[in-house]
Amino acid sequence: MTVTGAPTAGATLRLLDKADKEIVKLDRAIVGAVYKFQHDFRRNPEAGGFDLKPLKGDGRLWSARVNREYRALLLRLGGNDWLLVSVKHRGHVHQNLDRLAYGINQITGAIEYVDLQVVEESVLRRELTAAADAPEPAAVSPGPVEPLLFAQYDARQLADLGVAEPLIPVVFRLTTDEELLGLVEYAPRHTGEVLLRLCDGVPYEQVKAEVTAPVAVDPEEQFDDEDWQAAVDRSQAVVITDDESLQSILEEGDFGRWKIFLHPTQDKLVHRTYSGPARVGGGPGTGKTIVALHRVRHLVEQLPPGHTKPVLLTTFNKNLAADLRSRLLSLGGPEILARVDIQHVDQLATRVVGEADPGNSKRRINDAQALREWRDLLVEAGEKRWAADFLSDEWNQVILGQAVVSRSDYFRARRAGRGRSVSRAERAEIWQLAERFTQRLDTKGLETHRQVAERAAQLEMGRKSKIDRREAEREERGGLHNVHVEAGSGAWLRYRYRHIVVDEAQDLSAAHWKMLRAMVPSTSNDIFLVGDTHQRIYDNQVTLGSLGVNIRGRSSRLTLSYRTTREILRSALGVLEGVDYDDLDGEADNLAGYRSVLHGPQPVLRGARSWDEELDLLVDQLGAWHDVPREAMAICVPTNDMVTQVAYRLKQRGIESTEITQDGPRHEEGVHIGTMYRFKGLEYRRMIIAGVAEGLVPRSSVDAWERTDPVRYRRELQRARSLLFVAATRARDALTITWHGEPSRFLAPLTAG
Repeated sequence: MTVTGAPTAGATLRLLDKADKEIVKLDRAIVGAVYKFQHDFRRNPEAGGFDLKPLKGDGRLWSARVNREYRALLLRLGGNDWLLVSVKHRGHVHQNLDRLAYGINQITGAIEYVDLQVVEESVLRRELTAAADAPEPAAVSPGPVEPLLFAQYDARQLADLGVAEPLIPVVFRLTTDEELLGLVEYAPRHTGEVLLRLCDGVPYEQVKAEVTAPVAVDPEEQFDDEDWQAAVDRSQAVVITDDESLQSILEEGDFGRWKIFLHPTQDKLVHRTYSGPARVGGGPGTGKTIVALHRVRHLVEQLPPGHTKPVLLTTFNKNLAADLRSRLLSLGGPEILARVDIQHVDQLATRVVGEADPGNSKRRINDAQALREWRDLLVEAGEKRWAADFLSDEWNQVILGQAVVSRSDYFRARRAGRGRSVSRAERAEIWQLAERFTQRLDTKGLETHRQVAERAAQLEMGRKSKIDRREAEREERGGLHNVHVEAGSGAWLRYRYRHIVVDEAQDLSAAHWKMLRAMVPSTSNDIFLVGDTHQRIYDNQVTLGSLGVNIRGRSSRLTLSYRTTREILRSALGVLEGVDYDDLDGEADNLAGYRSVLHGPQPVLRGARSWDEELDLLVDQLGAWHDVPREAMAICVPTNDMVTQVAYRLKQRGIESTEITQDGPRHEEGVHIGTMYRFKGLEYRRMIIAGVAEGLVPRSSVDAWERTDPVRYRRELQRARSLLFVAATRARDALTITWHGEPSRFLAPLTAG
């Protein structure tokens, strides 16, 4: 299909993947000119001064003036729909016009644009840089010729994997990893992913199944390689809707855009119809939250018109819920937001309990505060046989976790995974202490979030039983099937939601899941959850199937990280070396195939003799990162005291900082500082993890469990690893890890290299 003719006023302007990376590298004045260009072009492409004209005979590639020296290269998709693919000096455009290749990939159906001149220069530059950094050879005699990286494949095989065909001749000339990285920097993202996987030694058929098949055009789809409007929907491009959109994309250098962009692999998960609960897993930065947000929008778009909120979007804490609200607003606008109830699970449980007991004025306390109450109880009672940690876990995981309400129920309760076995006589002692603890909380007007969650679960399960019973009665009478039933009081009783979407699913407790399961009817598309047990930082061990959330056969896994570099990922994965994780349903889970097409410097590992000396290392590192805004950097430490000490040292050195609290950063300006727990769900361009020393990570008290409770010992070590893993994967571009004294045992795979 050939497009001709002059455009009319008003245009849709899209930005192709990687064009932003090229633009942001230009001089600041030119980037400013790009802002103005896109603003004026969207309003009227015919405005004077653009000199808009086709560059090739097919009428597809056009050029428009940005300023006196630079031109915007655009693909015309049809009508007044334009795709901005590059901004180049006018001399480069005219001298290399025959090296500009574009088209629709025959495998993925996506639009691809390649500047062969730039790719070849990048490959050469990488190789020259690597050669300059290499040590001087001991002799001048020529060494062996480097083997070609992709000699075992032919052009047809690479094309069948979706490698951009104009780049295949360049691919067959590559001999080093540095040359490959030079190509990947400017190649279409899918091409880079395929080549990196092959170079990593992944078998051809596995790459085809895991990388190409998920984004390939459906064989049953009528594919037209001249339908550019259909192709742009399969492409990694964003529509520029306002000046701020482009500014945020360019200023963050692609950091913000991935937060709402949907990859074709993810798109299939979002729009699939599931016969029941479904789970999407994957490592940090693979876009699980993006999938959840798009799933919410998709579910809302299927709803009949109305003003209710039949879709629940929930997660573990208040900070994450606020972030979900902001991102859903950016993605779907106020119309979508108006049909979605966004609450974190404890807030939801509090609402349920409040409806049943509106006069309840008890103050809620968290697990740490509850543990202090246990310790005070044991001291006051002179009880030395039982540890507060053990009793707290027994109360949370067995008594509350199984809704145990009597001594006889506790004698029958299962204690799988608790490690230490207890006799019948010991159970009697534990139950007596648990009763005293509950009375203590009542007397002080306190209740834990776990108590509230369990009570909410019981209330919702009772509500569900009543709905199901009334529904069965209606069906017996030949009534219409409806989840809305009339309660005895005359009020209408119904399930609270039609669909539930859960983010950070690995951190929810059994009580949370029982509550959620009862809030939605068991039908298609009822519960959609995303999470990664490698990032489980709270002691909530659950098996979803036993709680009525049956995900067997409806689980998928994302493996491509959009957030951080291959170098940082490699170090982060080293922290998890040799540890087994579950998939939330009793089966093993792993991060096999977890990878990134982003590249950057190797993480820096630095030790100090003392904490005071380590604080100076932090200041020095921040000084070396002078080219990045302070708020794009963060320092993560193991304890709250260390947060205070870091902030004080930075203040002494004239560096502004802000603490991350349970409600988020106190201020936007300054280096963000917080404990490892506070960084869940956050991302930064540059990251320091400090205090990663033995005795702090993991804390020294964990080792006391090795002999007395081996199961808990392994679980606590795993949780400490997960905290460090989460912290390391918050970094996008650069990561520095420091310690004083002896480095943490978790760093052994990193320091050994």
